[in-house]
Amino acid sequence: MGGTSINSGTIPSKTLRETALYFSGLGQRGLYGVDYTVKADLTVRDFMFREREVVTALRTKVAENFVRHKVTVVPGTGSFEDPHTIRVRSDDHPDRLLRGAVILIATGSRPFRAPEIPFDDRLILDSDSVLRIDRLPRSLAVVGAGVIGCEYASMFSALGIQVTLLGGRDRIVPFLDNEISDRLRLQMELLGTRVRVGTTVERCEPLAGDCVRLFLSDKDTLEVDKVLVAAGRLGNTDGLDLQKVGVTADPRGLIKVNEHYQTAVPHIYAAGDVIGFPALAAVSMEQARVAMCHAFDIKFKSRVSPMLPLAVYTIPEVAMAGETEETCQQKHLPYCVGRSFYANNARGQIIGDLSGEIKLIFSPDDQTLFGVHVIGEIASELIHIGTACLQLGGTLDFFIQTVFNYPTLGEAYKYAAYDGLQNLARYKAGQPPAPPPRPPDERAPR
Repeated sequence: MGGTSINSGTIPSKTLRETALYFSGLGQRGLYGVDYTVKADLTVRDFMFREREVVTALRTKVAENFVRHKVTVVPGTGSFEDPHTIRVRSDDHPDRLLRGAVILIATGSRPFRAPEIPFDDRLILDSDSVLRIDRLPRSLAVVGAGVIGCEYASMFSALGIQVTLLGGRDRIVPFLDNEISDRLRLQMELLGTRVRVGTTVERCEPLAGDCVRLFLSDKDTLEVDKVLVAAGRLGNTDGLDLQKVGVTADPRGLIKVNEHYQTAVPHIYAAGDVIGFPALAAVSMEQARVAMCHAFDIKFKSRVSPMLPLAVYTIPEVAMAGETEETCQQKHLPYCVGRSFYANNARGQIIGDLSGEIKLIFSPDDQTLFGVHVIGEIASELIHIGTACLQLGGTLDFFIQTVFNYPTLGEAYKYAAYDGLQNLARYKAGQPPAPPPRPPDERAPR
């Protein structure tokens, strides 16, 4: 119970991140005059213990929630028999037919496995099978420099494993603001990750002696103990017999829906990863709520907020909401930027994170906030302050007038706003924008 989010995606990877921080000592950052190193005899059992504990606990919470709301759970594999009937198959029981006036498809997604990659779930893994890894490798190639690839690359690098991150595009996590993407790459490289962008894998060849040779598009080769392929996901729609009811899925298994999350058949809804972007756990929950409120005419929620916070649980964390500099340029939106750095923030000094940054993008006309970007400790939490301002159509004045507790990382918003006002004065004076300043300290956490 709990789907990809609890069992193989969001929760496991984020728990493993915390485990990597713990065993590597990066969480301490040498605060007490000691440089921590990874525990020499760290085992897979050590590394996976907390992940399994958290997953088990959250599965239990989901089951308890079903009981509390009197939800009947029918184990088995479901497929459409007709537009109002689901056939459930189980190894232990005869087929069962379930009828409903409304049907919600929330079957999630699974990792995409390119046919040219010889996955064996031991040497060559995807983001599901990596959770069943048999040993911690000395070297690892991560294929795919998107969210999942960067998250796993940073956590394995933190454990002292030699990680090579391979991405086919010209930068990592390309939807991020370019400045933030570049900062993330720098921090990952300082952590020990070898980042190679603009490079794809043409062929994978398992070798004797438990290692893999990769043949790369730049004609180079790479030999590693294990390979993790994070090259996108497919919707779990094969086997549903959608053709029986007039619902179709695209080649990646994704179902098209309208603003109410209705499919081509009005009483059949779909939500979550199975409908594609943004495929975020928090958004998927909101989509299902909107769908069911529409289906049963409940006046509670009629849409998913257009202002979505996104978080990448790398080391360091990255989060964003709203426009990037690049999207402002594409839309021909005049903009100004304000920045502040954790190194200039008292809480940043206390916790030892000297490389974090908050970046605000706003209108030079009325100071309306366009976008917020955070890299550093608890970026995934801090982003909600900026998201609230964006949601309400706020301006830089929101941060300037707000009193933030001291010392907190949240206070960095105020100083990013002050910096933005200085850059706005330059803009109005017809002066060119100041180049992005070099953060006071570019070192990765120790």
